[in-house]
Formats: sequence, C-alpha cells, structure tokens
Amino acid sequence: MTKGKLSLANKATNGSFSEEALVSPAPPSYQEATEGTSAPCYSDVEMLTEFTWDDCNIRRVFIRKVYTILLIQLLVTLAIVSLFTFCDPVKDYIQSNPGWYWASYAVFFVTYLTLSCCSAPRRQFPWNLILLGIFTLSLSYMTGMLSSYYNTKSVVMCLGITVAVCLLVTVFSFQTKFDVTSYQGVLFVFCMVMFVSGLVLALVLPFQYVPWLDATYAVLGAILFTMFLAFDTQLLMGNKRYTMSPEEYVFATLNLYLDIIYIFSFFLQIFGTKQE
Repeated sequence: MTKGKLSLANKATNGSFSEEALVSPAPPSYQEATEGTSAPCYSDVEMLTEFTWDDCNIRRVFIRKVYTILLIQLLVTLAIVSLFTFCDPVKDYIQSNPGWYWASYAVFFVTYLTLSCCSAPRRQFPWNLILLGIFTLSLSYMTGMLSSYYNTKSVVMCLGITVAVCLLVTVFSFQTKFDVTSYQGVLFVFCMVMFVSGLVLALVLPFQYVPWLDATYAVLGAILFTMFLAFDTQLLMGNKRYTMSPEEYVFATLNLYLDIIYIFSFFLQIFGTKQE
C-alpha cells in the first residue's frame, strides 16, 4: 500500500514537472529588453552589405536607371553640339566670347568634385540629379564649343565613330568573361603617363606645334578612355571582382558619361579637320 502511494506521488510529481516544461517562459518586458541598449544605427557599410547583387531585380533596375539617365545626358549633349556646329550665328557668338567657356569649365570642375568626392550630395534626391544636370550642361557647352572649331563633316564622322566604338565596348563588357575591373592598377599607371605627357605637351606646344606628338597623345587618350568605358561598364554588372553599390547610380552615370565625352573629344582631335 505504501509503495502504491509512493508511485502515485512520483507520477503526480513527474506530471507537474512535465507540465512546467511544456509551458514556455514569459517574454521579457520592454524595459528589460531595451535596458542597456541604444537605438539601432545603420552605418554606410551595413547599408552597402544590405544591397547585395544576389537579387537580379536590384541589378536590373540599377542598370536600367543608369542607362536611362545616360541616354538623356547624351541627347542633351548631342543637341548642344549640333546647335553650335550647324548654326552659324551661335557659332560666331561662342567663339567671340571665350569667357563663357571658362565659366563652364569652373562649373564643371566644382560639380565634378562635389559628385565625386562627397557621398551625401550624390545620394540625396533630388540634389544629386540637379548637380548631375548642371554638370551635363557645363560639359556639353565645352564639348559644343570645341566642336565648333572643326568642320561639320568631321564632327558628324567622329560622332558616328564614337557611337560605334561605345556600342562595341559595351556589348564586349557585358558578354566577355574577361574581368577588366581586376586591372585598375594598369589604368592608374596609364593615367599617370597621360598626365605627365599632358604637362609636357602644355609646355612644348605653345612654342612649336608638333602634329605627330599631338596625334599620338590623342590616340593614347582614346585608348585609355575606351578601357575606362569597359572598366566602368563592368562595375555595373555585379558579377566581377569589383562592383558598384546600387545607391551610386549617379556616380556610375557620371563615369560613363565622362568616358564617352572624352572618347569623342580625342576622336575629334585625331580625325577632325579644323575650319580655316
């Protein structure tokens, strides 16, 4: 009898333990959960790691946005270059007032440094697009004034060559397995060589114009910025060694636009015929 009572007591005790084990512990209160902690803060690195390239939709939207803005920029530049090239009164006015060119250069330089070196303005809408628009207008004016000194047929031919080269480089960059982004050291050395060569030309050409030296510099410049176009295009793709954050669509557009404008300028210097 005593053993039966003990077994019943053990069963009751074990049953109460099993019921207590099944009951989940109560969640902590808000004060207990937040005690000793601060408000969540997301750094720039965390924001970059949140937007990974694993999602193809993010990459697709990013690339579409970049090329849409780039197309608008190129259309504006084409309109200004056409106006300065084909309209003789406008051509005469801008050539007789070079002060506007230097004012455009100052605006171009300031907006370029702002968009390149300051992450806050180039990420904050709508100021990033406003600065990019001012940058586009200033560089378009400079390109249009440069084109006004060349023959009309030369300008049209160089436009066609630039379009063909940029399309080929873009298709190559998207299709090839060759990773151009891994050769940024080569591009840096090439840039330094071009910079030093430009300083030498700036000192030599005012005293004596050397046609072959000027043409060689233009050829090297066209090659360099064609390589930069492939480099910047592959930064958009997200499947190479180095990629660009989806938040940097303004910076990506800026780089591609500069590459294309410089390619056109160097082609104009190589193939263009100046007006007498």
